[in-house]
Amino acid sequence: MTIHKEGTGTLLITIIALAAINAIAWFYASDLVQNILWILSALFFLIVLQFFRKPTRKTPINPQHIIAPADGKVVVIEEVMETEYFNDKRIQVSIFMSPLNVHINFNPLSGIVSYFKYHPGKYLVAWHPKSSTDNERTTIVTKHENGTEVLFRQIAGALARRICWYVDKGTVVTQGQEFGFIKFGSRIDLYLPLDAKINVKIGDKPIGGETVIAELC
Repeated sequence: MTIHKEGTGTLLITIIALAAINAIAWFYASDLVQNILWILSALFFLIVLQFFRKPTRKTPINPQHIIAPADGKVVVIEEVMETEYFNDKRIQVSIFMSPLNVHINFNPLSGIVSYFKYHPGKYLVAWHPKSSTDNERTTIVTKHENGTEVLFRQIAGALARRICWYVDKGTVVTQGQEFGFIKFGSRIDLYLPLDAKINVKIGDKPIGGETVIAELC
């Protein structure tokens, strides 16, 4: 299993902390307590380790397709007013990333980043209606060479309190390429043109970098 670069520091801290706890237990605790701590420590480390797994994904490059930017579950598909960049109506598709999902974020289309902004904010649970506008988040707009622009947001949640991104305004991106990482889950919102054909429904579980979320007209 390949480990993502964002997990290096967290895993090192986890190993040091668990080693310290077990070292103290070795000196002061009974054999039974030591054995229980070893088992719990191993389980905890494996849970943290799976947060940072990096699977191999094969992206079907297609300028008409919008690829899933993350693993997770589709929790929102609705027409909304997007007020930060477009200031008009868009179709919002939201993918909730649980702690069990891969946390890598993938570019939904190829093009150039025409807008980027980081917003500090709250840490409401990711499914809260106001998390899209009140939580810590990034807003990214990618413009395809055909002129189509798609906006997407990384949104922090109650548990996910660190958003990582690898793009800025002017960055040239490729569909399926990593653009960021959200530690320990949360959600991503996509804002698509009203005439886009949506290929998923509420409850679907897309695969980041592979599943075709929508087709552009």
